[in-house]
Amino acid sequence: MARPGFRLAVCATLLALVVVLLGAYTRLTHAGLGCPDWPGCYGFISVPKTDAQLAHAELHFPEHPVEAAKGWAEMVHRYFAGTLALVIALLAWQALRRHARDGQPYRLPLLLLGVVLAQAAFGMWTVTLKLWPQVVTAHLLGGFTTLSLLFLLSLRLSRAFAPLPKLPLSLRRIAALALLVVIGQIALGGWVSANYAAVACIDLPTCHGQWWPAADFSNGFHLTQHVGPNYLGGQLDSDARTAIHISHRLGALAVTAVLLLLSFKLHRHGLPGLGRLVLLALGVQLSLGVSNVLLHLPLAVAVAHNAGGALLLLSMVLVNYRIRVVDKVRVGLGWRLRPITPVGISHHMRNDSWRRF
Repeated sequence: MARPGFRLAVCATLLALVVVLLGAYTRLTHAGLGCPDWPGCYGFISVPKTDAQLAHAELHFPEHPVEAAKGWAEMVHRYFAGTLALVIALLAWQALRRHARDGQPYRLPLLLLGVVLAQAAFGMWTVTLKLWPQVVTAHLLGGFTTLSLLFLLSLRLSRAFAPLPKLPLSLRRIAALALLVVIGQIALGGWVSANYAAVACIDLPTCHGQWWPAADFSNGFHLTQHVGPNYLGGQLDSDARTAIHISHRLGALAVTAVLLLLSFKLHRHGLPGLGRLVLLALGVQLSLGVSNVLLHLPLAVAVAHNAGGALLLLSMVLVNYRIRVVDKVRVGLGWRLRPITPVGISHHMRNDSWRRF
């Protein structure tokens, strides 16, 4: 039976996925500054529509004419993000009330609350700093972090999986490496999106018809860009954007190599279901990435590529959760010991004959 809060955690996970996809839609439709202020929109709780509201917007934001479609894309994203924050706050409150119960996690919900508060700050800075790429990328990573932590909380509350026997250390290390390279690739993808480099190369497997085209990596990854200009549409030249795009492709190759190895290891150690899941998530994401390039970034495919990245990350969270070594089961508020031989001859046992259970 699942622990209390499981259903709410699952709902929060699904809501977080929606928020991530709405954020991707907002970026891809160039609606990140659809509302030039925060948390409202031109000083209102929704997009201005009456003559008086439009006049107010024109007076106070003369450099940002109202575009209703972009404004609603941004505000819908904010509405869902605000709802998610309230749900996470409820999870944290429930966790504090129930933390004395055996096995009921409470640190993870509190961590989630801290992450979502930081996300609110990054959401504000995304607008006030006019889509500064560093903040946009950090905001995207924060969204994926929120999603993966909620998924982990759902797994911990589900009680759906029995502990596995001890697995080789090499498998656990490969799984941890796979999680890290997927996170790194998501960060690269965020940097691609924040700098509008997704169509810097429109051919495959070459770029501009060359295996190694002109690329400016120093400017492409110049992380100390000054704050000030409006970064909508990007500020980098073609060579810098090409460098970012190529880096993302190389990252995809690294992810593919590590995940293929992980899938092989999972099959080898009796976990074929997890191995197939890894292959499926990887195959879908690679297909979407190739489609983005060949079809020149259609909106539906680009949003789906963000969803594929999220599902790939969640599959890595699931794999690492499942193969963790659980050799201690808590009983009550402490640990109980029992002999593995009859009590009457316990004085003949070795020191390692007592085990926790």
